[in-house]
Amino acid sequence: MSKGLAVKILKITLPIVLGVFLIWYSLSQLSFADIIQYAKNADYKYILLGVFFGLLSHLSRAYRWLFMLEPLGYKIKLGNSIMAVFATYLINYTIPRAGEVARATILTNYENVPFEKGFGTIVAERIADMIVMLGIIAITLFLQFDFIYSFLIDKFDFTKIILAGLILLVFGLFFILFIKRSQSKIALKIKGFVSGLIEGALSIFKMKKKWAFICHTLFIWTMYVLMFYVTTLAFPDLNTMPFGAVLIGFILASFSIAATNGGIGSYPEAIVIAFSLFNLPVDPSRAFGWIMWSSQTILVFVFGGISLLYLPFFNRNK
Repeated sequence: MSKGLAVKILKITLPIVLGVFLIWYSLSQLSFADIIQYAKNADYKYILLGVFFGLLSHLSRAYRWLFMLEPLGYKIKLGNSIMAVFATYLINYTIPRAGEVARATILTNYENVPFEKGFGTIVAERIADMIVMLGIIAITLFLQFDFIYSFLIDKFDFTKIILAGLILLVFGLFFILFIKRSQSKIALKIKGFVSGLIEGALSIFKMKKKWAFICHTLFIWTMYVLMFYVTTLAFPDLNTMPFGAVLIGFILASFSIAATNGGIGSYPEAIVIAFSLFNLPVDPSRAFGWIMWSSQTILVFVFGGISLLYLPFFNRNK
C-alpha cells in the first residue's frame, strides 16, 4: 500500500472511529432512554425556532454563493445553489469534506461552471466564514476575559503560561523568517497557500455586491448563534446559563463538527466540556447536545435527501 493511499484511508476512517467511540462514551454516561426523557420534557417551540434559524442560515449561504459566481460570468439558478448547499451538508456526514467536492461538481453538471472555478469560490467562502469565526472568538475572549483569566490562573501555573506563550511567539517569528527566506518546496507551498488565503479573502472586497456578501455572511453566523441560544431555552435546567456559556459552547461545538463526520458523537461531548466550565449540570448539557445536534441533522437529512433526489428533475432539460 502506498503512503498516499494509507493517508487517504486514515483521513476517512479516523473520524468515523472517533465518532463511534464518542457515541459509545456519551451513551455510557447518559442512556438513550434518559435522552428521550429530556426530549419529552423539552419545550419544542424553542427547538423548532432553532431549526428555523438553521434553515435560514442555509438558504442565506446558498443565496450568498450567487454573488461569488456572478463576477466569474456565471448566473446560476437559485434552486441549484440551494440544493447544492444542502447536498454538501448531507454528503459531509459520509466522507469529511466530500460535500464541498460534490457541491462544485453539481455546478459543473447542471450549470456548466468549471469545477476548479466553482471549488475556488467555495474555498473563498470558507475563508470569509473563518474570519467571522475568529471574530466571534475574539468577542468571546473580550466579554469573558475575567472568567477565562480566573480559570487559567486556577487551573494552570501562570508563569508557565507566559513562558509557553513567549516560546511559541519566538518560534513563530523564526518560522515566519525561515519561510520568507527559504526556497525549499515545502516553504514555497506554504507561501503559496498563505498567499492564496490572503488573495481569496481580499477578493471578497473586489466583487460588485461585496456589501451584500458581507451582510449575508454576518446574517449566516448570527443565525448560527441564535439557533444555538434559543435551543438552550427548551431545557429548564439550562435556562439560567450566562451568555458566555452560550458563546463558548457554540465555539467548541463548531470545532467539534470538523473532528468527526458532521459532529457525530463529538458535538454533545464538546457541549459538556463547555458548559461544565460554568458549573452547569452535566446530564442536561449532554442531552441538550444530542437534541441540538439531532434537530439540525434531521433538517440536513430531510432537505439534503430531497435535494439529491430532485436535482435531476429540476434540471431535466440539461
